[in-house]
Amino acid sequence: MKTGILSLFLFLGSLASAAEPARKPNIVFILADDLGYGDVGCYGQAKIKTPNIDRLAKDGMRFTHAYAGSTVCAPSRCALMTGLHTGHCRTRGNGGGGSPRSNVPLAPGDLCVAEILKKAGYATALVGKWGLGEENSTGIPTKKGFDHFFGYLNQHHAHNYYPDYLIRNETREPIPQNVQHESVENVAAKPTVYTPDLFLKDSLAFVEANKAKPFFLYFASTLPHANNEKTRHDKDGNEVPSEEPYANENWPMQEKKKAAMITRLDRDIGTLLAKLDELDLAKDTIVIFTSDNGPHREGGNDPAFFASSGPFRGIKRAMTDGGIRVPFIVRWPAAVKPGTTSEHVTAFWDFLPTVADLLGQSVPGKTDGLSILPTLTGKGEQTTHEFLYWEFHEGGTKQAVRHKNWKAIRLAPGAKLELYDVVADPGEAKNVAAEHPEVVAKIEAYLRTARTESKEFPITLPKAAPKKK
Repeated sequence: MKTGILSLFLFLGSLASAAEPARKPNIVFILADDLGYGDVGCYGQAKIKTPNIDRLAKDGMRFTHAYAGSTVCAPSRCALMTGLHTGHCRTRGNGGGGSPRSNVPLAPGDLCVAEILKKAGYATALVGKWGLGEENSTGIPTKKGFDHFFGYLNQHHAHNYYPDYLIRNETREPIPQNVQHESVENVAAKPTVYTPDLFLKDSLAFVEANKAKPFFLYFASTLPHANNEKTRHDKDGNEVPSEEPYANENWPMQEKKKAAMITRLDRDIGTLLAKLDELDLAKDTIVIFTSDNGPHREGGNDPAFFASSGPFRGIKRAMTDGGIRVPFIVRWPAAVKPGTTSEHVTAFWDFLPTVADLLGQSVPGKTDGLSILPTLTGKGEQTTHEFLYWEFHEGGTKQAVRHKNWKAIRLAPGAKLELYDVVADPGEAKNVAAEHPEVVAKIEAYLRTARTESKEFPITLPKAAPKKK
């Protein structure tokens, strides 16, 4: 009799377990700052050591035609968070509409990917750099779906790796060990607390605290962005506590420090991955690694020294692929085949619809993105973009379009389009617009509908010449 009752309980328990929905996968999105396509080993870097990022690629899928949201940070991050390209998203440039040291903030009606995940039961955190809303604005992370925020709101504040405060949620948190380190007069001081170390510690604590439920960690490191103000002061803004493991290399000091920043980022990523292993979360955690735009020269370094743009032309602020094509790696042991490479053309605005698809939802609003879940899992049919669009407003408005293997660039409103075949000519060396007028006409048609007007980021077309009488 007892045996029969025990068997019944075991049977009922197995039915209950089978009825329980599978836990949603955790998501860890790692965003480097000003890291070039060619700055990591798995994308061809030969001098800088990035073993943990390379291991992510070995264990997951490496994309070779992935694009950032923009060629500078704030609009790129806006595209990532909102699923809208820079012809539609709110923050289309660094600055604009106010102080040059602040950005146009996200508005209450701007949907952020963290809001979707929070509504689906995820614990949500942003650690690092935001750039989409200043203090007391409508765009601060805690108003855009993040339960927890620790880092920099202002991108110029984020230039400083030794600040005397950071923002925790909505409050300034002092770092008393650091002297004020933002003014030119004080950059030679010797502060002690390096913010990437604080970001790693905070991220590890968030993962530990939320290990029992699904979580979204947006780990937006400031590495290897330069301290621009320090560069103007002493020609070396690659701010890092140590030049190791490159101290003995026969390289310029700026190159040693840039390489050290990248390897330090790689080390932090390795520590974060080890925490997932320790907590037995790796299998059910999607880890995404990428960069917000192409490499910089703002630390006094030369991007050509490490071939930081890979095979592409241009760097940060360029509309050629060196400014916007980025490393993009996805590891998800439960679903993504390890050691794979994808040539699927994707961009930052695909992240939000991919998350919605992962949750079994439709996108609750407008998006320019497409889910890449079929590419990641090998299940279902992958839809492709008719075209990708960018606009950039520093030093005059520029526009770019990627359509199939074609890349078109307009360097000023009303200027003729340049056209490149970025498959046959990844360095965008030969303008073939004159040879393909039909392609140019098609892209001109895309440009007529690619954007909505923005009072902060207008595009003013040149006045037409008066008609001759």
